Amino acid sequence: MKPFNVFPYDSKINFMRVRMISLAIAALLMFAAIGAMAVNGFNFALDFTGGVGVELRFAKPVEVEAVRSKLAAAGFDNAQVQSFGTGTDLLVRLQKEEGRRNEGTGSIAQDVQAAASSADNPAEVRSSAEISAQVGKELRDKGILALVFVIVGFMIYISFRFEWKFAVAAIITTLHDVVIVVGWFALSGHEFDLTVLAGALSVMGFSVNDTIVVFDRVRENFRSMRASPEEVLNASVNQTLSRTVITSFVALLTVLALYFYGGASLRGMAESQIIGIVIGTLSSIFVACPLLMWLGVSKQDLMPKARDEAALARRP
Repeated sequence: MKPFNVFPYDSKINFMRVRMISLAIAALLMFAAIGAMAVNGFNFALDFTGGVGVELRFAKPVEVEAVRSKLAAAGFDNAQVQSFGTGTDLLVRLQKEEGRRNEGTGSIAQDVQAAASSADNPAEVRSSAEISAQVGKELRDKGILALVFVIVGFMIYISFRFEWKFAVAAIITTLHDVVIVVGWFALSGHEFDLTVLAGALSVMGFSVNDTIVVFDRVRENFRSMRASPEEVLNASVNQTLSRTVITSFVALLTVLALYFYGGASLRGMAESQIIGIVIGTLSSIFVACPLLMWLGVSKQDLMPKARDEAALARRP
């Protein structure tokens, strides 16, 4: 009994026929994302900018989402609310508004207390403190370092695993996916916080994994098929198509659940992963192999090099 497939086992969709169109669309999206980052910049969240932290204690256990909604209705749109200790203790973190930069934390804490309290469940301020922008700057610097570290690590791994044409195609495809995800947050103005950064890093892992699966099949087919590179690449994408779509669909269901039910604190990460999974799936089908075709991959690229054969011949 054959395993379940979304597409027929003998599907022969000619993806390489539209390779120039798909590469042009991918390039346009990537440059648009870079342009959005250069022109708009990012709406950095409290994690990176600093602000005010207020600890509240309620008379009775309180729902985090309910408090978050009350604060948003009072004008604290970007307040981050999380529980700690018992169900009656909440930590509220928020950026200072433009007109209140010079105010002390006390008056802001009182406003937060008034907005979060209700007649049957009043809150009291346990403490309030300034969250230094320097801390945010350190987090931002470390986040950028983490991103660079992961990119370099993936590049080294891919370079060792594949021949150079495969490595170049995999690296460009992965960077294409991550740039579009990050560019979306610059274009939309949605908050960019540490969870979004974590989501972008996970997108990189997902994208590399998807591309490697397709490229492994390409290498196998080059060694076993007597066909042109275009036919080999088409066959490889068709053979892995169902696996790619099913895996992505299951992963998408997970992050959709996180987006709708994970609360506001995880929404940014889920949003970045949703975009990353969709873009990563499409790029493994419409970008990775067309890039290989554009780089002129052939069966000869997988054959032992002449110098290697000479070195083997010299061995005792």
